[in-house]
Amino acid sequence: MTERIYTSESVTSGHPDKLADLIADSILDECLEQDPNSRIACEVMLAHNKCFISGEITTAAQVDYEYVARSVLAQVGYDPTDIEVEVRIHAQSPDIAQAVDGEELGAGDQGIVYGFATDETLNGMPLSIELAHRLTDRLEECRREGIIDGLLPDGKSQVSVRYVLDQFAEIVSVVVSAQHREEKDLGQLTEEIKEKVIGYVCAEYDLSHAEILVNPSGRFVLGGFEADTGLTGRKLMVDTYGGIAHHGGGAMCGKDASKVDRSGAYLARYIAKNIIAAKLAYKCEVALSYAIGVPHPTAIDINTFGTGRVREDVILDAVKKVFDLSVSGTIETLDLRRPVFAQTAVGGHFGKPQFMWELTDKALELRRAING
Repeated sequence: MTERIYTSESVTSGHPDKLADLIADSILDECLEQDPNSRIACEVMLAHNKCFISGEITTAAQVDYEYVARSVLAQVGYDPTDIEVEVRIHAQSPDIAQAVDGEELGAGDQGIVYGFATDETLNGMPLSIELAHRLTDRLEECRREGIIDGLLPDGKSQVSVRYVLDQFAEIVSVVVSAQHREEKDLGQLTEEIKEKVIGYVCAEYDLSHAEILVNPSGRFVLGGFEADTGLTGRKLMVDTYGGIAHHGGGAMCGKDASKVDRSGAYLARYIAKNIIAAKLAYKCEVALSYAIGVPHPTAIDINTFGTGRVREDVILDAVKKVFDLSVSGTIETLDLRRPVFAQTAVGGHFGKPQFMWELTDKALELRRAING
C-alpha cells in the first residue's frame, strides 16, 4: 500500500485503568525502596469508590498498601477519604520461586515481548503515540497549574497520522476528551483545549485539514472510577507503541524485573533503539520469547520492515555478541532493582530519557560487531 493511517491513544493519570497501574507500580517502588530483591506481582481494581489490591508479594519490606493507594489517589486529584480499600496479598508460589531462583536467575514466566524503535522522532517513538502522550501530559499540566479552570483528573487523547510511501504526510485527526466540573461552559472548554492543549502540542504541524474533536460525547462530568472500572494492565498499547508494533499480551505495571513481561520488553526496546541509533535500519522490531525458569530467551527475532542497511541475520548475530540477553544480565544492565517504576505507569514506558533502556550506548559496539 502507498498510503496508511496509524492511530494511537493516551490517557491521563486520572483515567481508572491508569490509576490502577499507578497504584500497583507505587506499591512496587515502595517494596523495592526497602528490599531491592522483592518479588512483586500486584493487581489493582478500582470501582465505585472501592480500591481492591491483590496479588503475590514476597518481600522483607514493611509496606502499608492502603496508605500507598490513598497517597496516589490524593496525588492524582481524588479525595482519598471517600475510598474503601481492601487488600488481599499473599506470597509468591514456592513452585514458581524455586524455578526462578536457580543457580542463575530464570525468567519469572513464559511469554513473548516486543521492542520497537523508529527514526521518525528524536526519542525513537512512533509519531502518533508520541503526540498522544504529549497531549495528555499537557492536559494534566493545564489542570494542575490552573492554566485551564474546571478540569478534573480523567482524560484521553487520540491522534491519527497519514503516511504516504512510509513517509509522514499529515495529521488526520486529533481527539481530546477532558473531564470537567459541572459548571464549566463547554464552548469555553473546547476553545481553551484547542488553543492551550492541541495548539500548544502541535504548534509545528499544519492542522488546517485535520479533524479536531474536543469532548465529542459532549458533557464529561462523571468520570474516573465512579463512572468506569479501572484495572491494571488494560492499557497495553498506551504503555508501549500505540498499536504500531506487536504486543505479546503481558502487562508490565505492578511486576518486578524477574517478570520478563516487563524486563524483557525493556530489553527489546533497548536493542531496537540501539539498532536505529547505529543506523542499521530506519525502523526495527525485536521479539524475545522466554520459558519459566530459563535464564536466556528461547528465541530472538529482528524485523527491520525492509529498511535495513544490512541483512537481518547479520544484525541478529551482532546483537547476540553485544547484548547480555540473560534475565540477570538484563536486570543489571538496565538497573531494574531501583524504585523508578511509578514514573513509567503514566505516559508510556518508552521514549522517556531518564530510563536506562532508552540509552543508545551500544550503537557503536553494534557497528563494530557488524564490521568485524
